[in-house]
Amino acid sequence: MSMTVVADPAAKVVLRGVSWDFYENFLREVDNQRIRVFLTYDRGALEIMAPSPYHERYKTLIARFIETLTMELNIPIVSGGSTTFRREDLERGLEPDECYYIQHEAQVRETREVNLLRDPPPDLVLEMDYTPHELDRESIYAALGVPEIWRYNIRRLEVLLRQPDGSYQVSTTSATFPFLPMRELERFLLMRNTLDETTVVRRFRDWVVAKFPTK
Repeated sequence: MSMTVVADPAAKVVLRGVSWDFYENFLREVDNQRIRVFLTYDRGALEIMAPSPYHERYKTLIARFIETLTMELNIPIVSGGSTTFRREDLERGLEPDECYYIQHEAQVRETREVNLLRDPPPDLVLEMDYTPHELDRESIYAALGVPEIWRYNIRRLEVLLRQPDGSYQVSTTSATFPFLPMRELERFLLMRNTLDETTVVRRFRDWVVAKFPTK
């Protein structure tokens, strides 16, 4: 195997000419060593990226919003975190920043290991987009069949919906939560610039309770 290495200053390394077996072995080694990195594999190219505190702060805040929303509105979910999703037949794999099963919650509720040849991909994934990736992660999500991506770059939260041709189109409405005004969610995210996280989440919860009263 001929492999080249491309180093990037943003805690990122890209390997090219990487076999699927190397990728699988790398995944096992990372898991065994409990190393915190994201691996993106796309037909022979492997990107290795370490998350920054800024990255973790905002993806966790969005995750808390989703968990607060679904709890207050009694919407069943399965949280997938940064599970590795991959298909050898497509030679593609990656870990989302966060992911959720909502529409297919019942289908995977008892599933211990997701097999994308048998099980659906997550209904919603979160992607932090302030550090550019060398590999096109959206094309990998599209190949795996992920229907919806929330992409956040610290200023804007965008909803991307998968189209019949496999491309993603920016939408003002979430397919997973069509009742949720996305600009309001963005407004709460921007509060994190001046308020502590606990206060922001509490304000979001109060807004949800007032906006969507349950019986």
